Amino acid sequence: MRKEYDFSKAERNPYVKRLKKAVTIRLEPDVIHYFKSLSTETGIPYQNLINLYLVDCAKEGRRLELNWKQ
Repeated sequence: MRKEYDFSKAERNPYVKRLKKAVTIRLEPDVIHYFKSLSTETGIPYQNLINLYLVDCAKEGRRLELNWKQ
């Protein structure tokens, strides 16, 4: 290894804005089971499937319809 490195011509990572952030989320067992079974069918990790679904909802501007019972 060198004793010193020259970073004067270095560029910032252009993909840094797209990096995923770890969060804790509580999901019902049925939801986890659904995405895990879908994962075995598609070969895509279930956490990626959940992320893809949520990204699609965010891009399409989908909103949940809630009807509260009185």
